[in-house]
Amino acid sequence: MAGISYKSPGIDTRGMSVKDAVNTVGGLMEISARTAPKAAGQDFIEVKLVDESERVALGTDMIQVSKERAIPGFERDGQNVLDSDAVLLIGLLPHKGIGLDCGACGFAGCEEFNSRSHSGDFEGPSCAIRLLDLGIALGSAAKTAMEHNVDNRIMYRIGVSAKRLGMAKSRLVHGIPLSVKGKNIFFDRSKK
Repeated sequence: MAGISYKSPGIDTRGMSVKDAVNTVGGLMEISARTAPKAAGQDFIEVKLVDESERVALGTDMIQVSKERAIPGFERDGQNVLDSDAVLLIGLLPHKGIGLDCGACGFAGCEEFNSRSHSGDFEGPSCAIRLLDLGIALGSAAKTAMEHNVDNRIMYRIGVSAKRLGMAKSRLVHGIPLSVKGKNIFFDRSKK
């Protein structure tokens, strides 16, 4: 679709395709996640706007996970990824406890936290303060998409496939698919 009439504050979209415009917004979302506030000024956030082949691989793998685990939500979300224009990954890289010994992670202190590890869909444990950093980064990125009228939804299931496919180094990763269509493809989810 060339010559779209999409309007976004501060972006000249004349002559851009919808995908180009959405990828531009995805780049702005990367900036929002990167510059989001982080505890103690330490950055353990990973941000990646996936390319087209990675987007298709994510959606396809999510549908495969649905078949393997008999969880319909993976198929629904995988189809959303395949139908989207772009996907942004935001994750929490390996880290030590922040040093507060606050116990919010479920351990007596950061020393015990630092000596533990386990793996599942994601790796853990994760410091609760660092998880807040991840949430702030995700929210900042989603806010930027919203400000530019790009439909989006934060999905943890994208992160499961991103980890399976080696697209992220993070312990825990989520994805934000982006779409510009006449109707929000992430809206009527209960009917699927």
